[in-house]
Amino acid sequence: MRDSPISATPYEVLGVPPTASTEELRRAYRRILRETHPDTGGTAAEFHTAQWAWERIGTPEARAAYDRGATRSEPAHAAWAAPSARKPRDSRPLARSHGHPGGWRRERYLSLIREWAGRGVALDDPYDSALVRSAPRDIRHVLADALAEEASARLLSELGIAFTIWHDVATDAAGGGPAQKLDHIVLGPSGLFALLSEDWGAAVAVRKGEIVGEAIGAGERPLHALSLRARSIARAARVRFTALVIVVPDDQTEESLTVVGRARGVPTLLVQRSRLQDLARAGLAGVPPMGGNELFDVRTRLSAAIRFV
Repeated sequence: MRDSPISATPYEVLGVPPTASTEELRRAYRRILRETHPDTGGTAAEFHTAQWAWERIGTPEARAAYDRGATRSEPAHAAWAAPSARKPRDSRPLARSHGHPGGWRRERYLSLIREWAGRGVALDDPYDSALVRSAPRDIRHVLADALAEEASARLLSELGIAFTIWHDVATDAAGGGPAQKLDHIVLGPSGLFALLSEDWGAAVAVRKGEIVGEAIGAGERPLHALSLRARSIARAARVRFTALVIVVPDDQTEESLTVVGRARGVPTLLVQRSRLQDLARAGLAGVPPMGGNELFDVRTRLSAAIRFV
């Protein structure tokens, strides 16, 4: 399992509160093992998740380390803190990039976590893992989405100088407001893409032209929302998108790329993060590449129309 702010905690997997006694933990683990074992109707994934949870908090030493905020991959909270300036890994030119990926959600998270902690409470480190894990799921989701946007942005930056990328783009969909933003707009020889980077913390699937899952709220229509936001930019800049894309962590969908359908004639896609660069470079089958003059014209229109949240 990923160390993500929105991933189920070991306590949530075992169905016990963080205050559970050692004996309560042991009983919960045995019950979950019986329920999730493939021989008794469970699945291998559920069974392994239960074992993962026990490894994290099954002994006093492991539990104490987990409660302090340590993880297997990080000694503390460093993986969730705001990214520092990074030097390019090599001398190859990066894509032109505008805006601050994940910036609005980072600010939103900081506001929410301080409000939740309470007035007058000093938070020495708002990214402390123990603090994040104890916060309500909706607050953890905001941070998880910020991390998802930053992860996509790092991959997109490596596409090269032929690409231009805008992050945290404001739209007038549903009355506007920063929550209605497009996470990324990507322009390159393969076409023009509108992207949302999401982390729902659970598996998602495609049903009747939309993305669904146990962690997606009733009435939520992620692809429909993406379509409305992209449409406002298309109108303002007088451009047409090649595809509308929702990017998720690899473990949240079985297929690396799923063509969901079309929104007003524009293909809609669900894509694993590891497939993002390939999609941006290769584009869609049957879609001719953009020529130099067309690319320049679209970039000029977008640059004039885009505003950031």
